[in-house]
Amino acid sequence: MMQRGGGPMRGRGPMGAAMSTREKATDFRGTMGKLFRYMGRYKGLVILVFIFAAASTTANIIGPKILGNATTSLFEGVIAKISGTGEIDFVYIGGILLEVLIIYAVSAVFGFIQGWIMANISTNIAYRFRRDIAEKINRLPLKYFDKTTYGEVLSRITNDVDTINQSLSQSLTQIITSVVTVVGVLIMMFTISWVMTLVALAMLPLSLIFMGVIIGRSQKYFKQQQDNLGHVNGHVEEMYGGHVVIKAFSGEEKSVRKFNQLNDSWYTGSWKANFFSGLMIPIMFFISNLGYVGVAILGSWLAIQNTITVGDIQAFIQYIRSFTQPLSQIANISNVLQQTAAAAERVFNFLEEEEETPDVSEPVRLDQIKGLVEFQNVQFGYNPDKIIIKNFSAVAHPGQKVAIVGPTGAGKTTLVKLLMRFYELKSGAILVDGHDTRKFTRESLRSMFGMVLQDTWLYNASIMENIRYGNQNATDDEVLTAARIAHVDPFVKTLPEGYNMVINEEVTNVSQGQMQLLTIARAILANPPILILDEATSSVDTHTEILIQEAMDALMKNRTSFVIAHRLSTIRNADLILVVRDGDIVEQGTHNELLARGDYYAELYNSQFQEKMNNNESI
Repeated sequence: MMQRGGGPMRGRGPMGAAMSTREKATDFRGTMGKLFRYMGRYKGLVILVFIFAAASTTANIIGPKILGNATTSLFEGVIAKISGTGEIDFVYIGGILLEVLIIYAVSAVFGFIQGWIMANISTNIAYRFRRDIAEKINRLPLKYFDKTTYGEVLSRITNDVDTINQSLSQSLTQIITSVVTVVGVLIMMFTISWVMTLVALAMLPLSLIFMGVIIGRSQKYFKQQQDNLGHVNGHVEEMYGGHVVIKAFSGEEKSVRKFNQLNDSWYTGSWKANFFSGLMIPIMFFISNLGYVGVAILGSWLAIQNTITVGDIQAFIQYIRSFTQPLSQIANISNVLQQTAAAAERVFNFLEEEEETPDVSEPVRLDQIKGLVEFQNVQFGYNPDKIIIKNFSAVAHPGQKVAIVGPTGAGKTTLVKLLMRFYELKSGAILVDGHDTRKFTRESLRSMFGMVLQDTWLYNASIMENIRYGNQNATDDEVLTAARIAHVDPFVKTLPEGYNMVINEEVTNVSQGQMQLLTIARAILANPPILILDEATSSVDTHTEILIQEAMDALMKNRTSFVIAHRLSTIRNADLILVVRDGDIVEQGTHNELLARGDYYAELYNSQFQEKMNNNESI
């Protein structure tokens, strides 16, 4: 989707602040517990994966022991042939090789089955995460997005979920196979020689010490890496969306400087995480090589003493490799799990964010909406300790055009957000046709309103579909009628593809004023009983403004309308003008009544009139 008109998509609102970067994962064990509980519905499939993985690994473990018999038979046959006492039994050796081939083939088939099942499980979990996040977004209050950038939210849907997906599809099965391999190989090693097994195991405590040190150091850096990646994505998305504004105000250097700071933070955490993770494998290889040396020396001595066969030595060396390799894998997986825990923690934290208060169980349903709107002693603040709207009371009768005027920051747009329950009141009530807005469902309440905002919002679709967004069931003829009322039709006919032209970031032959006309046509098509116009004509020229004003006057006829206006000349015919200052109504009445009083409204109007006169004289 795309936004046009208001500059970049804004991820921070009046209480905007970037999310802080935490140095350590807050709860690794708790997060992994949540992740496994989230996988609860796949318990049966996970058990099946475990069975196939264990069977595949067991078959691989048995192979070297059986193959060792072939090596022993071949060695004894060669010695017998040299001494003239016998021949090499190729039939026996061939049978062993065929048996090993079958075992390895079965292992491969089982491995393929468990990989296929696990891929389906991880993909389904990633799908559920993205679905739950998307649904969660729709249940979050608007204040959450005031303090969180869009890029950081998108990072959870993309980067964090992908990290979990990859970890589950690869690391979980590796953990299973590695654990089974370690246990199985250890048993087989003891059956061959308990002395050589103890020599090999002497290296294990050293390995565990190094693993513990590295994991402890790398955990916090993986968490830091995921957090910083979200900040980088948020900045890039925000800067790309507002590149025109950035260039217009020569903000490239500042943007690059901030990006470099965020990127450096990400680089530092990522470098340290990958450095410690990269140490794991070479250290484990070095320790395992020490074990090889010890086993080789001891095995040679035992062979000389005729207490062990050549085939058993060959099998034992294979088992050592099979024993140390899964230990290295477990060590590497532990680092991956740290990164997975960091990603899962961010996802679960998002899913556990405080949601909007639920709709009432028995909501009010109105067959016909008259449009009576009452504000009764409304109080509200984005922060509990900073009240913006202090004690607002007003009545908009059905069919009235109510204008809300006042200086920037007076609370005009906030009143509209409260009217549609984007935010909850601190105290007081807002009534529609005598019913508290909190007694309606949010969907039914918002369906009563049609909105035309100062910042146009269009998405990546044709002009026809963008207008139809106001009424998904509208026919093409109804869309065209709304377009003609909003004076969209004349300029659309000049476009190469007309109403089928797709609106996107590459479109340059549609002006901002024309974009505003499309949103007005969308509101006309919605045909709502109550209208909200937030400086809807601010982005059009004088001639177009006159045309739009006529169309909007016709649309507002017999409808309750709230018009937020900065240019007071556009609301002189309003039935009621509410003058808002510092969150309170300081004056109300018609245009002529307010001018006759000579108070704050008259001061605002005369200052704009004088400014216009000065501009005309300068021209």
